[in-house]
Amino acid sequence: MSEAIGWWGVPLAVFGGAVRVSTPFLFVSLGECITERSGRINLGLEGTLVMGAMSGYAVSYTTGSPWLGVIAAGAVGVLMGLAHGLICSLDRVNDIAVGIALMLFGIGLAFYLGKPFIQPAAPQLPSIDFGWWSDIPQVRAALKINALFLVGVALAPFLLWTFKNTRWGLILRTVGENAEAARALGYAIIPTRVIATCVGGFLGGIGGSFLSLYYPGSWNERLSSGQGITAVALVIFARWNPMLCFYASLLFGGAGALGPSLQSVGVTQGYYLFNAAPYVLTLLIMILTCSPKRTLIGAPGELSITR
Repeated sequence: MSEAIGWWGVPLAVFGGAVRVSTPFLFVSLGECITERSGRINLGLEGTLVMGAMSGYAVSYTTGSPWLGVIAAGAVGVLMGLAHGLICSLDRVNDIAVGIALMLFGIGLAFYLGKPFIQPAAPQLPSIDFGWWSDIPQVRAALKINALFLVGVALAPFLLWTFKNTRWGLILRTVGENAEAARALGYAIIPTRVIATCVGGFLGGIGGSFLSLYYPGSWNERLSSGQGITAVALVIFARWNPMLCFYASLLFGGAGALGPSLQSVGVTQGYYLFNAAPYVLTLLIMILTCSPKRTLIGAPGELSITR
């Protein structure tokens, strides 16, 4: 933000940055929330995020439609989730180890297949100008919001309602809390978990498409700086609650935007320290929630971290 509006530019820039930076966190954390509610952990979402970013960018470039790129990224996420779900359904297979393996596989495959798309410019996702009423460029820039963020905002309360008020939500929660009770009630354990993992992968892929098709809006091998892994941690911090995932994503997004916002008004001393705000925030959260009794409040009973 420019110095034209002084220090008011800092909260404006933090708000705009929070909306942009939080969107991948939001989609990945909501996807992982669905997966973990079924009793399974998918640490491979970092690989899904990167694969979604690459495939979304490639499809947008070849077809000229960024929305087709978003759909393609979601489809790739479904395939990654399906692979994770099916492998983890085998006997004596650890879902955490499978997730790490698929994370490395997804990142490596994306880098290999995405090399031809590093230089070309693909069509980008449009933004909605909610600041049309203002003549101040900084306000208009902060209030340009991508439609995917609005979809994520609507998705969080919808998922919370779905978990509590629908038959599918009941089945998902029962399978995640106690597999034996779910089996006694006639619920299919493995199909439920595979579907939940696929849905989680779909949202993770869409989160990746936002990175390459809107912010920062390009494809390169350094596109993701661990957003997928951080988003998985956000689910634990948010107590497996979709609305808390939304708030936590905004919090991390705002922390990530703090350094550039202060630099925009001339604060250069300690710039790198401010840029480390998201990682400092992560450490603080880990310290404040390190008690096992507090950390696992709300955790589905079938998760490997609760056993």
